[in-house]
Amino acid sequence: MGRRSDHSREELEELILAEGHGLLAETGYARFSAREVAKRIGYSIGTIYNVFGSLDALLLAINSRTFVLWAAWLREKLAVAGDDRIAALVAGYFDFAERNPNLWMAIYDHRQPPGTEMPEGYRRLRSGLTGIVEAEIAHVLPQDRRGEAPALARSLVALVHGHCEFALNGTFALLGEQDPQAAALARVREALAAGGATGAAVGRA
Repeated sequence: MGRRSDHSREELEELILAEGHGLLAETGYARFSAREVAKRIGYSIGTIYNVFGSLDALLLAINSRTFVLWAAWLREKLAVAGDDRIAALVAGYFDFAERNPNLWMAIYDHRQPPGTEMPEGYRRLRSGLTGIVEAEIAHVLPQDRRGEAPALARSLVALVHGHCEFALNGTFALLGEQDPQAAALARVREALAAGGATGAAVGRA
């Protein structure tokens, strides 16, 4: 039985997002169902589409929420990181993915329909994560090379992501890699050293 008059549109949006996020964490992308979200909140499937417009839009909103939580997770790690903030950043990336595998993988499993632009609000939410990485990389680069931080950050995120994905899907185990996180950190340190970073960022006192 629907409860169409129980919540405002804003309350409905938050209710759907919260329950959808929980369901995605539980089931993963392949088994996610808007109908199951509707069932769990006691509304019709039509209510979800009235609020979000489509399943793609709902997943985009849910995945954007994951980015916000991920950024908060990294900030917490960095707050107690000590001098070696690059190691804390890599560890935070791995830790979040390992603790939230379904949410983390859903970010990359979901594809927007061709030709669809991501709404600016969601783009800003997601940029919080890359902004953290860019700031940390800029901080360890020489002053005259800090303009390279955004491009280097993108490459290093891709590097760490690949190591993390191979760790979670078992590929590294098949390849005989015993410590994917340490391997990712070593490659990051090498790239930063090539960019002129010194000290704790490259593993040196």
